[in-house]
Order: sequence, then structure tokens, then C-alpha cells
Amino acid sequence: MIDLTRRRRALVGVAVVLAVLGGCAAGVPQVERAAPWPQRPVVDASLDLAPDLSSATGRQTVRFTPDARICELVFRLWTNRPTVVSGGGSSRVTDASVDGTPVTPRTEQAGAPDGAPGTLVELPLPSCVDAGTTVTAQLGFALTLGEDSTERIGYSPSAGTAWLGSPLPVLDWVRGRGWVRTPAVRMSGETVVAEDYRLASLAVTAAADQQVVGVGTATGTRDAGGGRLTRTFTADAVRDVAVAVGAYEVTGSTVGATRVHVALPTAGRAGARRGGELRGSAQDWQGEVARFLPALERLLGPYPYPDLWLTVVPTQSDGVEFPTHLQFGDVDDATRPSLAAHEIAHSWFYALVGNDQARDPWLDEAFTTWAQALVAGQRDLYRIGSFGPGDVAGPIGAPMSFWDSRGGFTDLVDGVYDQGAAALFAGRDAVGAQRFDAAVRAYVEANAHRVAAPADVERAFADLPQVLDVLREHGAFDPRTGG
Repeated sequence: MIDLTRRRRALVGVAVVLAVLGGCAAGVPQVERAAPWPQRPVVDASLDLAPDLSSATGRQTVRFTPDARICELVFRLWTNRPTVVSGGGSSRVTDASVDGTPVTPRTEQAGAPDGAPGTLVELPLPSCVDAGTTVTAQLGFALTLGEDSTERIGYSPSAGTAWLGSPLPVLDWVRGRGWVRTPAVRMSGETVVAEDYRLASLAVTAAADQQVVGVGTATGTRDAGGGRLTRTFTADAVRDVAVAVGAYEVTGSTVGATRVHVALPTAGRAGARRGGELRGSAQDWQGEVARFLPALERLLGPYPYPDLWLTVVPTQSDGVEFPTHLQFGDVDDATRPSLAAHEIAHSWFYALVGNDQARDPWLDEAFTTWAQALVAGQRDLYRIGSFGPGDVAGPIGAPMSFWDSRGGFTDLVDGVYDQGAAALFAGRDAVGAQRFDAAVRAYVEANAHRVAAPADVERAFADLPQVLDVLREHGAFDPRTGG
């Protein structure tokens, strides 16, 4: 996620971008990418949207084979985080079973506002199971979407659209670590942590005249009766999902080996709240993908998925990343390139190489901002000591709870996004572009389909101590901050 409304950073010429990438791509070795975890959970899920798109019901089956002994299953309902609840959104588990036996869920607030459903749901097992034993859980759940929400989940009555980011209960397990129960924070920003899972099927049911903007790869459409259709999607390895439903015009294109789907609210209705049309066309967004996706692939390796879905949400002002699906505000021509480069780069940092976004937000946001700046020709915007008075509000490695207790999202951007990218560039300058970029590429390939930790960054740069010195100087590995 990035907020660029206070940073209208202009994109420099394409010639400069190509010159920068020409220097960073040379000498980067082809490292074999790690395969998905063979024991990753397998998920089958469904979403059934109300006719007016203000709510949905869902079911989810999760088959999970843990790598340690467990006595319960822990799911997170990220639609109950404070910023979503304040916009009118929420979710609740309506029923649950484990291995076919009904169980009573135990719910904890875990950062949810008072009076709202909790963000943490625990399903007790009839008896503890050892590592390597498969457990199957089934959950029914109900979603309420906030009207004209500025958050990742909501709906617009005037536009006839709905956007659903993180609508499914997320199994909060990290291999080698166990259950993660970190409370949600009050501020904006991501706090999700999850292993990849195989999305065997996601079935989305809505009115036949409503489009469904998907996740992963579309696998078919079937008649659901009553003038409704069910569209299905699958993905081999994703940490989370997002979809959109309603009056969208979906435009397809191909960039390299990737199928790109751009969804805009239908013209004539999309700008109703502003009294005008959208600022960016489908061709504008496709052009940004065509510019930045190949550049990021040259830097970081192949895009991890067959498909990339983009949904424009006019009530939002920035962007939110999900594996294979990106949400964007209806931003202007000056903001669009930076925002597109940033959110597409999240396909490698968080989607492919995961991290605990609550504990270690710098592992996705600092690296993503660095990659964004590199491919968008914005290197000069990220230099240590050049941000201005008060811009660096804390150490790079501070957790979301630190920023929540301080200045909130603005300080997070200054301390993690900007300071983090600047420290990475300083390390790159110290050791040279080719050596630095090779180390980053090797880090991506070695930690693909894992939940990475700061120690993995230390290992990646072990032969480049100058890089680690800069990161340490700015608090990337300070255990007191959770980094």
C-alpha cells in the first residue's frame, strides 16, 4: 500500500528509466526460484453477493497439514480491523466444523473496536494433532460492506460496484513459528501474515449482468439460477484474495507471458460522486503495466502468476496490493505511474516473498519502494538525509504498533517506505548496482513462497557488509522494535 496524495511525485523520462535498468540488470545471476511449500493449505471458498452488493455470505473449506503439534486453528477476519469497521464494513463467522464435527468458535477482539466482531477466531480441535496430520475446517461467514468506503472492502450504490479485499478468513499460521495472534492496529496499512495456500476454487455468485473481477486464473462460469451466474477462479499459491463485482468494464491485454485485466466502473456512473468521468482510462492503466511489469521482471525475476487483475475504486486515494489483484484509486496522470510501479512491485515483496506485515512492515514496503523508485527513475527522491525536517520518525525495523502509537500512517511512510528505500539505495551505492541487485534477486528467489524475516535479509547481504551497516544504522534489525 502507498499513499501518494501528499507526494505528487512526477515520473521522469522513459530514457532515464531504461538507463537505470540497463545498469541494474546486467550481471544478475539466474537463481532457481524456491517452490511453494508442499504442505501448504488447500482452500475451497465461495462468495454470494446480495443484489445491491451491500453484503455477502460465504463458505470456506481449509485442509491444513501443520509442521508442528496443534490443538486449535486460528483464523483472522481482517474486515474487522478498525479502519474497515469505521467505514461500515465487518464480518463474522456464522458456523464452523473441524473434520466434520461442529465446533463453537472462540472470538477475540485482537485490535477490533469495541462493539465490533473480533479479528481473531479460534476453532478448538476435538483433540490435539501432531505435525503432518491433516485437519479439515469448514466455516460459514457473513460480510457487511461499507457504503462508499475508502478502505479495501466496500460498495458504491451510485456506481453499482463492490470491491472485496481480504474477504475470506485467513489461516494465521507461519511454518516454523506457529500461530500469529498480533492485534490489528488503528491506523491504515497492512498487518496480514499468512503462508501461501493453494486456492483450489473460489466461486463468486452475483447477478448475471454484473461483472466479476477475479483473482488468480478464471476457470469458468455456470448458471446459478434466478438470473445469477457463478464465476470460478483458481491459483496455485496465494496468501490472500481480492475480487470486485458489479458494473465494471473489464479490458484485457497481454504483457509478456501475463494476462492483464483492467476493470473500471462503467463510464457515466463511475464519476457520479465527483460529477465527472474517471481520470484514467483502461488504456492508461494498461500502459503503466506494459511499462513497469517488464522492468520489474528484469530486476526481480519473472512475475509470479499467469494473471494480473487491476480494479479502479474511485472512493480510494491510493493503492492496495493483493496477490494477483491490485486496487487503485482514480488518481491523476502525475500520480498514476508511481502508484502503478509501487503496487505492481508488491507482486514480489509480500505476494511472492511474504512477511509479517504487522511485525516487519519494512520487508515489503521498503523493498517495494526501492523497486518502484528504480524502475520509475525516482532514485534522487530517496537519499539519506534529504527528506526534510522531521521526516524520519523512527527506525526502519519498527512494527506497525510503534507507528500506530506515534504519528500513524504519515510517519510510517517517512520512516519505513522512504527511509527504508533510501537506506537500500545507500547500500547499493556503496557496493555497486550489479552486486546489490544480484543479492536482492537471490533473496527473492531463495525466499519465494515463504514468510521471510529480517534474518533472511541479513543472510542475503552477508557478503556485502556495507549494506548491512547502513541498514543497522537506521534500525532495520533492532530487536527492541520487533525487526
